[in-house]
Amino acid sequence: MPISLATVVEHFPIAGTFTISRGSKTTESVVPCAISDGTASGRGECVPYGRYGETIESVLSEIEAVRQRIEAGMTRLELQQSMKPGAARNAVDCALWDLEAKQANKSAAMLVGLADPVALTTAYTISLAEPEEMMAQAAKYAHRALLKVKVGTADDTSRIRAVRKGAPGSSIILDANEGWTPENLASHFAACAESGIALIEQPLPAGRDEALAEVARSVPVCADESVHATADLKALVGRYDAVNIKLDKTGGLTEALRMRDEAQSLGLKIMVGCMVGSSLAMAPAMLVAQGADFVDLDGALLLAEDRNPGLRYEASLVFPPEPSLWG
Repeated sequence: MPISLATVVEHFPIAGTFTISRGSKTTESVVPCAISDGTASGRGECVPYGRYGETIESVLSEIEAVRQRIEAGMTRLELQQSMKPGAARNAVDCALWDLEAKQANKSAAMLVGLADPVALTTAYTISLAEPEEMMAQAAKYAHRALLKVKVGTADDTSRIRAVRKGAPGSSIILDANEGWTPENLASHFAACAESGIALIEQPLPAGRDEALAEVARSVPVCADESVHATADLKALVGRYDAVNIKLDKTGGLTEALRMRDEAQSLGLKIMVGCMVGSSLAMAPAMLVAQGADFVDLDGALLLAEDRNPGLRYEASLVFPPEPSLWG
């Protein structure tokens, strides 16, 4: 049967406002991709990210550039050579995984080699705000096992102490989104150690993170903006203790699985994260996240309304996707 590819643009309102060190937003725009053989259809979703020079228009253009080859039967492995890592390839790659699973009448988990994926404890994200507001938000979600807290200002010590006071029993990941400097690194690290922070994500700007190799890392440090795909990993050793694998960075599930295995072989801990998006974007990442040290797949929880059907979230757990969603 002939293969067909289709893309659309969808907009999801965020529940409230999502704020990081680079700005705020109230709506998330995503690009779902569907690939059909006339009988079965596979789907993927990506989130274009301005920090990496991506826009809705650029992602649609990248996908359109490979349309003819996809419709001529391009495989996932060929796709890795035909598109660069990033959001556009993610949407296509995950759609091909979903299509392969449906054609084989097997779950994507089985195709990956996972006999029985399990529910995972996911972080829940608290936006950057003034310390008092962040403490109130931390207290509101203190029943959750794992919180991810956005920081990234010149003086986050009061914020770190405030969220710990608000959620004394939760494990906490801090995400500075490149907002700290070599000059305030030591004071922020000391505040993190004092407050029992579990992980610090991307404290310094990508490409200007040499200082991480020169300071005592009293709390494990995780690369996010500094790492996109497998080829980036070796340069991180000595500066970082963990890597955040996001499918919109790696360009899909295929590369994410490869990157996870290589990172582990280098002694790096694994965090599996996401952009703000629907359950369709989170679902493939659940396969990478099996056995990860940290899981941050709450993107769908941050929306005012998710897809139906979506992933099942209960308390701090997120469950593997049903085939009606993906895989």
